[in-house]
Amino acid sequence: MAVAEISVVPVGTGSAGISDYVARALKIVKDSGLNYELSSMATNLEGDIPDIMEVARKIHESAFEQGAVRVLTSLKIDDRRDKPLTMDGKKSAVMKKV
Repeated sequence: MAVAEISVVPVGTGSAGISDYVARALKIVKDSGLNYELSSMATNLEGDIPDIMEVARKIHESAFEQGAVRVLTSLKIDDRRDKPLTMDGKKSAVMKKV
């Protein structure tokens, strides 16, 4: 299982606000069934790489469907294969050392 961070920024929408785009993206994430966390700057996902990539594609395309003329998508993937990887595990590993 991998942990990913995705941020999709619609450009050319005629407005500085993007909460409508984020809300639609979050619905796509919820419908995917993947474990996720919404933050103020991005969304973290937990799952298999093909599932994460499919969700990223759908979110990217949804911004165009809502009227954006340009979309900037950033995707970071942490794919560790020597032991299980989860969002909670990553945070607790740091908090044990604080």
